[in-house]
Amino acid sequence: MTNKNFVKITVTALLAGLVGGGLAYGSINLLNADRQSSSSISIPTGTNTTNVRVNINSQATKVFQDNKAAVVSVVNLQRQDRSSEGSDNWNENDSSSSNDNANNLEEYSEGSGLIYKKNSHTAYVVTNDHVVSGSSAVRVIMSNGTRVSAKIIGTDAVTDLAVLEINSDKVTTTATFGNSSNIKVGEAALAVGSPLGSNFATTLTKGVVSAKERTIATTNSSGQTTGYATVIQTDAAINSGNSGGPLFNVAGQVIGINAMKLTSDSSGASVEGMGFAIPSNEVVTIIDKLEKDGKVIRPALGAATYDLDNISTDDRKSVLKLPANVTEGVVIMKVYSESPAQKAGLKKHDVLVELGNKKTYSLATLRSALYNHSVGDSVKIKYYREGTLKTSTIKLTKSTASFLQ
Repeated sequence: MTNKNFVKITVTALLAGLVGGGLAYGSINLLNADRQSSSSISIPTGTNTTNVRVNINSQATKVFQDNKAAVVSVVNLQRQDRSSEGSDNWNENDSSSSNDNANNLEEYSEGSGLIYKKNSHTAYVVTNDHVVSGSSAVRVIMSNGTRVSAKIIGTDAVTDLAVLEINSDKVTTTATFGNSSNIKVGEAALAVGSPLGSNFATTLTKGVVSAKERTIATTNSSGQTTGYATVIQTDAAINSGNSGGPLFNVAGQVIGINAMKLTSDSSGASVEGMGFAIPSNEVVTIIDKLEKDGKVIRPALGAATYDLDNISTDDRKSVLKLPANVTEGVVIMKVYSESPAQKAGLKKHDVLVELGNKKTYSLATLRSALYNHSVGDSVKIKYYREGTLKTSTIKLTKSTASFLQ
C-alpha cells in the first residue's frame, strides 16, 4: 500500500496548555451552576421519598482504585520572557531542587504520566516526549496533590515517549504493563489522566478498544509526514492533558500510553471518540532503552534523501532516467563518506524503492522500514539506477547520531 492510500487526517497531540484564568473561569462557572441547581430543587409536599444507598463495586472501579496513585500530572516549566513578580506560592513549601523553582520559570503546559517502577530511592515515570519537549524543568504532581521535581532520563521523539525520574519516598503505587498483543477489539478500555490539566487530575473515562493496530501518519512541527505509527484506537474519552497517561484493561494492566486524538478529517468535519495509544509492548521496549542509554539508537543509511513525489516529470525522465511506471520512491541526493549507503554501492540519483522487503514509497515509509531494524543488521535493498532495477545488501553499521538528519 502506498502512502497515498492513507486517509489524510488531523491528529492532535494531547497537551494541555495552561491558560491561567481560563481553567479558573471554567471552575467558577461549574460551581455557579451547582449552586443554581441546588437552589432550584424542591420536593412537593406529600411526595414519597426513600434514602437509596447503592453498593457499586465494578471492575472499572477496582482498576481505578488500585492504580490511581500511579497516575500523575506532568508539568512542563519554561523560562519566562520577562522577570517574575513575586514568587510561585506552591514553590514555597516544596523541598525540590532549585533548578525548577526559580522565579523565572512558569507553567507552560501539562500532560499526564505513569509511575511504573520504584526502588529504595528512585521512581520512574513514563510520559510523552511532546509533554516535556522544550522544558527548562519538569514537575510531577502526585494524585494526592504532592508536587515533586522530576529529572528527564531520556526522550525519543520517534515514538513520542519519555522517561522521568523522581524521588520514591512519596510513591505508594506502581502500575503493571500487560501484553498489548493479547488485546481484542471490543474489550473494555479505561483511560486515566489529567484532561485540561491537573485541575481535573485522575479523571477516569471508559470505552472499548476500537482497533488493535491502526496505522497513522506522524508529522513534525511543520506538518510534514515523517513516518507511520501503529497504535491502539479507543473511544474512551481522551482530551488535551491526557497525553502520557495510561490506557488500562479491566485486569488493571496498562495496555497503552495515550498520545493523540483525531479531531477532524480532511474535509474539516469534527470527529469524536477517536483516541490513540502507543501499545504497551512498544512502550516497554523503548523505556528500557531510555533508562539504560537515555536515547534510542537507530540505524541510518548515511545518505541525504528526497521524495520522488517532489521531482518533476521531466527530471525523472532526463536526470533519473526512470521508467514511466516508476512514480514512487526515495531519491538519493548525497552519499556520506564511509556510510552504510556508500559501502552498499549507492550513488547520487539512485532511486530506492525497497528496503528489507518493505516498499519505500516515500521518506516516511523508508524511515519506518529502516527503524524496523537495528544497528548491525544486513538488509536487502532495491533501487533504480539510470532506468535499471538493481539489488544490493546494506549493512547498517551506523546510527542516526552519526549523520545529519
